[in-house]
Amino acid sequence: MANSAALPFYLRRGPEIVGVLAIAAAILVFEMLVRGGIINRFVVPPPSEIFMAFERVIIEENILARCRTSAYEMLVAGFGSILVGVPLGALLFRSPLWRRALEDWVGAMAAAPIVLAFPLFLVLFGRSPNTIIVMAFIHGLAPIILKTVEGLAATRKVLINVGRSLNMTSGQMFWKILFPSALPVIFTGVRLSLAVVLITVVGVEYLINLGGLGQLINELAERYDLPGTYAAICFVIGLSVFFFVVLERIEKWLQPAR
Repeated sequence: MANSAALPFYLRRGPEIVGVLAIAAAILVFEMLVRGGIINRFVVPPPSEIFMAFERVIIEENILARCRTSAYEMLVAGFGSILVGVPLGALLFRSPLWRRALEDWVGAMAAAPIVLAFPLFLVLFGRSPNTIIVMAFIHGLAPIILKTVEGLAATRKVLINVGRSLNMTSGQMFWKILFPSALPVIFTGVRLSLAVVLITVVGVEYLINLGGLGQLINELAERYDLPGTYAAICFVIGLSVFFFVVLERIEKWLQPAR
């Protein structure tokens, strides 16, 4: 395979360039549809007005401080899900009985609308960031548990046989063979989990009108500031893209041979 650094710029960055051009074309078409009256501008404002609202939202609404609040809640809940979910997935993999008994329930938890239970969590933890963090933590557990089990179960038998031939202990087998082999799938679970955590954090902030970006979206919507509302939503999307890119870089750094 040719060295990617030796390829021309347009071949190395072709997908990114095509993606940016596609987004720009979609925005342009959307602008024309709104200004042409095909899409009601009192429901969705023109993208140009949304773009112009960014400066106002950043300066007047203190969006960066709110972003720090949401990012803090997301990171605490996300890292908590990782620290708890990966060991739980490993335990389910090690015990076929518990795996058969609980795997379907974990899958059901992934599909459950936990956000709708926010009144119960408000009673338990009060109207505070703790409610948001606990709900996001619970919602983020299932993808990591399931992907950890899937990754460990997908380890090639030949690798396991090599470990047995070397008389590895169960701990050595896990850390030197099973875990490195499952790491790509586990990272997929981490990305899915953080996406769910971010959605839960912003959603609960919106519902209980407390915290960072979710509360800002709620306030702007109640003021019927549509350009500002959509600008805040775009900010949340940008935040999720940023976390996805960072995780992708971390995965590549942990697996340089891939």
